[in-house]
Amino acid sequence: MTLDGIGLAGCGRMGAGMLAALRRNGFDARGFDVRKPETFGALAAFVSDDAADFGLGLRTLISVVRDIPQTEEVLFGTQGFARGASLERIIISSTLSPRYVRSLRGRVPAHVTVIDAPMSGAQIAAEEARLSFMLGGTDSDLDAAQPLFAAMGRHFHRMGGYGAGMQAKVLNNLLAAAHTAMTRLVLDWADEAGLDETELLTLIATSSGQNWFASGFDSIEFSRDGFDPENTIGILVKDVESARDAAPEGADLRLLETVQNRLRTLTPRARLRD
Repeated sequence: MTLDGIGLAGCGRMGAGMLAALRRNGFDARGFDVRKPETFGALAAFVSDDAADFGLGLRTLISVVRDIPQTEEVLFGTQGFARGASLERIIISSTLSPRYVRSLRGRVPAHVTVIDAPMSGAQIAAEEARLSFMLGGTDSDLDAAQPLFAAMGRHFHRMGGYGAGMQAKVLNNLLAAAHTAMTRLVLDWADEAGLDETELLTLIATSSGQNWFASGFDSIEFSRDGFDPENTIGILVKDVESARDAAPEGADLRLLETVQNRLRTLTPRARLRD
């Protein structure tokens, strides 16, 4: 299976950085997005909003669109790239319901390899090609695609057969969402108590409350954002919903609902003055 004819659908916060990383590492990769190419700056010459043009010679499709409806459009709907005559491989890098991802195998032509490869690391990691990938597929399929992952990331976790990568990703994101919700709550309460934000975050980083969100608070681009359905906080709410598919039958989902509700109440947090 070849590594030419590479296309990445969804050149948003993560996809644009991934496309740039592929090109920096020598892959003649192209991007597809519904937005006009001129909005992508230095990548404009390599991004198309013409599905027919993008689909010509497409052998490997990396999908990084936001959600299930957009994935449906990319694979089977308006764009319909899963029907491409030259297509050999689909890599799903969006964070989606594990149940939905597993269902794709029966809907994609049998000769097309399907790999689930959701990633973690936020926009800055995509831009710096240091993403962490959670991979699901056969060893031979993952070996064949590894040069692509190596161009975009730094950590590669083979979780099992197809679908296992997505299962692991939504569980990881469930923790990330909980860290985000609770850390913001703690900081709000600290404000009310008159505690200094910087001093408290330094304390947390060296104490039992340590977590990814608190330790990286000053470098995480969305750490002070309020909730918006289109921003990263909104995506975390969506990811908690996806995690419901990872829950054992009969599991108590009330904690998940509490995390979602807390994230939906977030308002922008003022930045500290220099």
